[in-house]
Amino acid sequence: MARMGGKKHITRHAAPAFWPILRKEYKWTVKPSPGPHPIGRCIPLLIIVRDILGYAKTAAEARKLIAEGHFKVDGRVRKDYKFPVGLMDVFEVATTNEYYRLIPYPVKYMILHLIPSEEKEYKLVRIENKTTVKGGHIQLNLHDGRNLLIKVSDPTNPEEDVYKTLDTLLIKVPSQEIVEHLKLEKGALAIVISGRNVGRVGRIKSIAQRFKRRDSIVTLEDKNGEVFQTSLDNVFVIGKDKSVISLPEGAW
Repeated sequence: MARMGGKKHITRHAAPAFWPILRKEYKWTVKPSPGPHPIGRCIPLLIIVRDILGYAKTAAEARKLIAEGHFKVDGRVRKDYKFPVGLMDVFEVATTNEYYRLIPYPVKYMILHLIPSEEKEYKLVRIENKTTVKGGHIQLNLHDGRNLLIKVSDPTNPEEDVYKTLDTLLIKVPSQEIVEHLKLEKGALAIVISGRNVGRVGRIKSIAQRFKRRDSIVTLEDKNGEVFQTSLDNVFVIGKDKSVISLPEGAW
């Protein structure tokens, strides 16, 4: 495994391959701050502003724009140029009213996908874990570091506990209000977030259970009728009959 360098920077060769940076021009690049997404599944805010959207030519120019509060992530202004923008995050350019979502894409792994303004308040989050907290309430631990508390009226009969790990929630940002619950089940529409089939969208045909649930094999069928497989941990549900978020043209 390549070394990540010092605490503040990483070498460009060690940076994730999907970051659109020149690998040989300079030695170092910006390292994402510890936060909601791991380094292998995010892009630092500075790289988005400078290298992807081209709002700045240098790191200094990008840092100045970010510090002035021109950019939002999930509805909140972010002034840390190292802030990690990750899977399903909504990125907003406040001064131009442009909105993007970071989604998986074949070969490239992750891209910023332009979305309509009506989608800016909605985000998909996957339930990675769930725990019972004081009072018998349920805490959902989501893929982007959020924790949602589900109030239970009767701990001995928690009727409100309808959520399972790896299910997906459609929430409003930044309020975190749950809008819709999308179950990981046969017939659901899903996108692959890792592995050789990354970015492919398909309808779940079957789930072959393994001893470790996340290692189960999921069979999906894409819009062209092609069948492919991946592990359950790579599947991210995005809808029931149709996707609740916009996708790149031709994805589904």
